[in-house]
Amino acid sequence: MILYPAIDLKDGQCVRLLRGEMSAATVFGDDPAAQALAFEVAGCEWLHLVDLNGAFAGQPVNAAAVEAILKAVGVPAQLGGGIRDMATIEMWLSKGLARVILGTVAVENPDLVRRAAKAFPGQVAVGIDARQGFVATKGWASETTVQVTDLARSFEDAGVAAIIYTDIDRDGAMQGPNIAATEALARAVTIPVIASGGVSQMADLMALRDTGVIAGAISGRALYDGAIDLKQAIKDLRN
Repeated sequence: MILYPAIDLKDGQCVRLLRGEMSAATVFGDDPAAQALAFEVAGCEWLHLVDLNGAFAGQPVNAAAVEAILKAVGVPAQLGGGIRDMATIEMWLSKGLARVILGTVAVENPDLVRRAAKAFPGQVAVGIDARQGFVATKGWASETTVQVTDLARSFEDAGVAAIIYTDIDRDGAMQGPNIAATEALARAVTIPVIASGGVSQMADLMALRDTGVIAGAISGRALYDGAIDLKQAIKDLRN
């Protein structure tokens, strides 16, 4: 299982939100590229980037910070937030991003996901963010009646590289991930599932890994707070 350190970007800074609330942001640094480099030095295989402002605006907002990160590190990075048309997908991939994450458009324009996945094999992931099993969009501000498993299954034949599943109520709360829901989703589809939201200690990562079906886990606050030592965590997960 791959551990993805998270860099959430708001107004050019590294932050973590509590349950997706922009007003509940904790700033962890004002040099995202330096943070990315620190994660790379610690041995991470991937980086998970989120343009929080972009998720609400529907277009890239923290592009300068993302580009600085891409120039600073050699490990692949995936990005979500404000990517809602083919031009933006092409722009980011041309700048060296390894994978784009499509969230809101996966609900509102699923055909775009299919076209993008076909045009850029292995470089398009679907971000599914949910409260009580129902998908939320537009930076988690809009609730839908779409169920997580139904949305995931609808992309089974699309060539999507991964599904990033976030339990919003767990995100940033340091209360542990929703392992049961994430495992159930991973068993319901053949697309690799990456868990996001709530990872607060090494035991959480081990529990996700030990399901045997979860491909990756994203952690943010626990790494910044020091609750999880990235270098040691990577080593332990490999063992």
